[in-house]
Amino acid sequence: MITKIKRRHLIGLSVIICHLSFSLAFVACTDTWDEHYDGAAQGVKEGSLWQAIQQDSQLSNFRSVVEACGYDKALASSQVFTVFAPTNDCFSKEDADLLIAAYNAEKGKVDDNDNTTIKEFLQNHIALYNHSVSSASSDSIVMMNGKNLLLTSNKIGDSELTSKNQLYGNGVLFTVGSQVDFFPNIFEFIRREADLDSLYQFFYNERFYRKEFQADKSVEGGIVDGRTVYLDSVFRQQNDLFGSKFLNARLNNEDSTYWMLMPTNQVWNKLVDEYQNYFNYDNTVDKRDSVFYTNTRMAIVKGTAFSRTINTDAMIQDSILSTNAVLYYIARKSTWGADSLHYYQYFSPFSSNGVFNGSTNVACSNGTAMKVSDWKIDKRETFFQTKIIEAESQGSIREVSKVVNKINTNVDGTKDTTWIETIVPRNRYVQSGNDFYNKVSNNGFVEFEPTRTTVNHSVTFNITDVLSNIGYDIYVVTAPALANDSNATDIQRLPTNLKFTLYHHVQDGSVVKTGKTEGVPLLNNTATSNHPDDVDYIKVAENFKFPVASYGLDEEEPQVSLKVETYVTSKQQRDNVYTRTMRIDCIILKPHEE
Repeated sequence: MITKIKRRHLIGLSVIICHLSFSLAFVACTDTWDEHYDGAAQGVKEGSLWQAIQQDSQLSNFRSVVEACGYDKALASSQVFTVFAPTNDCFSKEDADLLIAAYNAEKGKVDDNDNTTIKEFLQNHIALYNHSVSSASSDSIVMMNGKNLLLTSNKIGDSELTSKNQLYGNGVLFTVGSQVDFFPNIFEFIRREADLDSLYQFFYNERFYRKEFQADKSVEGGIVDGRTVYLDSVFRQQNDLFGSKFLNARLNNEDSTYWMLMPTNQVWNKLVDEYQNYFNYDNTVDKRDSVFYTNTRMAIVKGTAFSRTINTDAMIQDSILSTNAVLYYIARKSTWGADSLHYYQYFSPFSSNGVFNGSTNVACSNGTAMKVSDWKIDKRETFFQTKIIEAESQGSIREVSKVVNKINTNVDGTKDTTWIETIVPRNRYVQSGNDFYNKVSNNGFVEFEPTRTTVNHSVTFNITDVLSNIGYDIYVVTAPALANDSNATDIQRLPTNLKFTLYHHVQDGSVVKTGKTEGVPLLNNTATSNHPDDVDYIKVAENFKFPVASYGLDEEEPQVSLKVETYVTSKQQRDNVYTRTMRIDCIILKPHEE
């Protein structure tokens, strides 16, 4: 069941998602209102909104909160507002005292625009610019805290209008028969719940959450000491975690509709304890502690937000796509390496084992918050992924083997050496009529053609985004000559013998060869391509665990690489037993399954 939050006393912290300037509000103007500002309208009362509130004994409790929070100055200014003031019948002195106490408790500790009393009470009862009602009114207006509320002939939100359209020199005064409920969005909801405190600490961390000053939307007040000063400074609240690199969901957007799974503190702490082992970076990584902190927690959060624009009621019975999922199969192939992979998409979400089963759902102004104490998202559905490194992809090849071509002696006795590559990588593609079409990964591979027939050759592949302390089965996949040429000769179709060396970092940042320093031998240090006329999956390592992670790092030279060499004697080559030509389809790192 989804419940809607309604609170009369708003004690505790809550943060505005978007601080609105006086110039950003919804405006509903008419010629009559234009006349009003020229002082020609009929029925305009003398004085300001603040004077009207001061003089109305039924608004004394509301008045005390306005004054305590310093909003009396704004309501006495020339800026235009519409105020929906609760009368003493529905807003008692005790209510007012609680709000004032909450305001004073937060004053100086948080920005005024983030103060609970201001954000959830005052700005929830005040709109910028003028708004009036008629018998046919039904308009959505934006309150000062960014909330969209429906204003009709007799209601603002769910609150009855007890008096209407009282015109003053700087705006309009309404009175209401109940407090206007503050309806938090999903981002604000996180901060209100005690059992979501761990999630709150992450989302509101100053590493990601900040305000950006918007000079173009602020009101200039002149030049002082050569610098522009502002009468009204407008800030836009930003959160990097909402971006496409992370959650890809603007949880503070009042015009969007999301569902979001939210782990309670108990679940959060359990997952952090487990996941932090997978993000152990070596000591030389720039801002190591920050990268560790962020990626450990993003491993929990990524894949927990769902846009209702994409996920229709009919669709979600079968599966639901998070904002981090890849929607289209062609894009999945380029993103994940295969169109069969579907990370961040969850099947049968409402079943007994589904990700939504057992959640406590609370309606928010832009969707539904779904608190979960029994976490059903498997890491293999999110960040613990099969990695496919296509040999033909740009950046996959680090280097190929070289031999000395020439040594020149300079006049000063120094020597310059030039090198020549012993093999040339040539991209090959499988055509649609070929028997191996759709059997070779991405229908492409690299054929390494020897330029020197007297030596063995090697190619080193870059491997990125590995996790630490989590098992991988590592495969080198070879393609047959027939995949490129259906008429390949017997000589072209010979098998090859290969040798493998895995390089990776350890904790101090140094590079080691696997099987020596780390004492974890490769399953196959050498292997023969025994099936030269097939796509051959050679298992190089089983349940291999990297001691340090490279996940999420922007690496000029990836810390993990795999060297593949031919291991063929001259006699074997002369006797046409093996060839020194390599045809590499891809490298696969697959999560190990017991």
